[in-house]
Amino acid sequence: MTFNPHYAAVEPTRAEVDALPGATVLEFGATWCGICQAATPDIAQALDAQPEVRHLRVEDGPGKPLGRSYRIKLWPTLVLLQDGQEIARLVRPQGVEPIRQALQQFKSPAGGAA
Repeated sequence: MTFNPHYAAVEPTRAEVDALPGATVLEFGATWCGICQAATPDIAQALDAQPEVRHLRVEDGPGKPLGRSYRIKLWPTLVLLQDGQEIARLVRPQGVEPIRQALQQFKSPAGGAA
């Protein structure tokens, strides 16, 4: 899957996210957030080069259970998950390179880099 430009219409539960197999980038943000909008092209560019990585955009805000379960404080925040387990986190990434570097932490099933 490449970059998903849309925030999820229905927020997944933490149990659903924890059960996701493989590599997932969970992006927390908001449609009205200027910092999120500015980061979107860099996130898209990095993820488009990693089609095997699942990308879920979750609109966060006060009282949103998934964001609170990950203790999200600033947007955008990218939580990188391998088989439902957090392996890295980027808060307000600036530029495509930090995102690319973080994505290198995903491992393929054979044990090499994804």
